[in-house]
Amino acid sequence: MHDEATRFWDEHYRNPPAERVNPLLAEVAGPLPAGTALDLGCGSGGDALWLARRGWRVTAADLASPAIESLRQRTGGLPVTPVRIDLAEAFPDGTFDLVSAQYLHTPFPLARERVLRRATDALRPGGLLLVVDHGSAAPWSWNQDADFPRPTFDLDPARFSVERADSPQRVATGPDGRTATVTDHVLLVRREPNR
Repeated sequence: MHDEATRFWDEHYRNPPAERVNPLLAEVAGPLPAGTALDLGCGSGGDALWLARRGWRVTAADLASPAIESLRQRTGGLPVTPVRIDLAEAFPDGTFDLVSAQYLHTPFPLARERVLRRATDALRPGGLLLVVDHGSAAPWSWNQDADFPRPTFDLDPARFSVERADSPQRVATGPDGRTATVTDHVLLVRREPNR
């Protein structure tokens, strides 16, 4: 694992933020029947726990040891499997009905297109990949100077269809209670049922 990235994310999650689900995941996954899910870059685990409380079996992957350990202690018997993994070097095993990549940004080298392509390969037929990226930075974010391109990569149209590709705005609440209007980039991809 990359030492500098590991130190950065371990420090970032030394005191994990309050548990809450990302709103676009709740919007997309809320009406879906429960199945298997992979939460890439799970952070403090709010999404994984939200999914598990709705009957999903969740693999929650992150580089940060404090995030993974905190999540492991908070599963309370829910079907969540926390996995410490460096997505720059490896990818979780398994196939999934839903793969969620919420704000999978890092100031360190990460071949995001390769990670997202592996995510599509990990989808079961009919499964969904939900990518939500920052389109703008909130005033409290660590990535104030980042460039936020839309998530894109080439997909075989015989195997995958894009169900959503847009940039909605929402009001975000920071760790100290401040609010700001931010833009998200959303990409929702479905693996064709028979492919």
